[in-house]
Amino acid sequence: MYMEDVSEVVVKEGEKKDAFLGIDIGSVSCKFVLMDTDGNLLTSVFLQNRGSPIDSAKAGMGELSEKIKESENLHEYAIRCCGTTGSARYLTKAIVGADLAKTEIIAHAVAAQALYPDVRTILEIGGQDSKIILLRDGIIIDFAMNSVCAAGTGSFLDHQATRLGIAIEDFGDYAIKSKNPVSIAGRCTVFAESDMIHKQNAGYTKEDIIAGLCDSLVRNYMNNVGKGKDLEEPIVFQGGVSYNKGIIEAFERHLGCKIVVPKYNVLMGALGMAILVRDYYIEHEDETEFRGLEVAEIEFTTSAFNCGDCPNNCEIVQVKMPEYGNKIIARWGSRCGKWSNLD
Repeated sequence: MYMEDVSEVVVKEGEKKDAFLGIDIGSVSCKFVLMDTDGNLLTSVFLQNRGSPIDSAKAGMGELSEKIKESENLHEYAIRCCGTTGSARYLTKAIVGADLAKTEIIAHAVAAQALYPDVRTILEIGGQDSKIILLRDGIIIDFAMNSVCAAGTGSFLDHQATRLGIAIEDFGDYAIKSKNPVSIAGRCTVFAESDMIHKQNAGYTKEDIIAGLCDSLVRNYMNNVGKGKDLEEPIVFQGGVSYNKGIIEAFERHLGCKIVVPKYNVLMGALGMAILVRDYYIEHEDETEFRGLEVAEIEFTTSAFNCGDCPNNCEIVQVKMPEYGNKIIARWGSRCGKWSNLD
């Protein structure tokens, strides 16, 4: 069974046990999950994005290292393999020496299936993006991600909470107290905010306005990423916004069914990668590229140049390690693959 908290289990003396690290670095937050061979959570790190994937990866690895040092039980484990996902997955892979880099769609689907083998629909809403994944018989048959508009993401709710003078953590509690949610335009953040101000001036309560905002986000989500999709139960809701009780209730009203929120809802991408690299390690034992927790102390620099050898004029991004003779550890951006060789 996956994701039981075993941080307090006393491990027998002997050879170190295998552990697997999954990293999810997105636009708003960074998640690190350390998992054992049986899929149990050993420890995790959640922190806000430091503005740079490099700084975020190093900060997360440093915090993970401290957690391991402070726990007697974690000393019995050795990280055998590492995987990355999120919008910065390739850069993060280069920094930490990960063995795999997969899209968020794959990582979230793997994690959800590990917890709920019969899952057929995955709703995921984060700070800056949202997605929907449809599975049938354990296979991803369709998915979609949000457009540029942020009206269906957590940043929309954060901004409105600030305008209303309440903490985002209390947003859901206000929403579920509403007796008469107001209707608020939700196709665009600008229109939604204008409509919300109008409702405030008309004397509606905060509870009814916030419930209306939750309904607005769900409608926008369904009209955007969920448009034309056949959402079937069981439905699993993950990502930071799944903490919001008001959004959960709004989805249940809109879909007319129960929504399941995993215990580790914000860690699902990182968990999925930990599971994937666990399986990878079984097939490629002792072939890991992982640099170790010491990566937190290594300096990295990035640079870019335009190839110019053909009309595509691809922008090539490369990562170097100054302390190791300016060694290039990663390079990407070439359409033809010319710059893929690091030698």
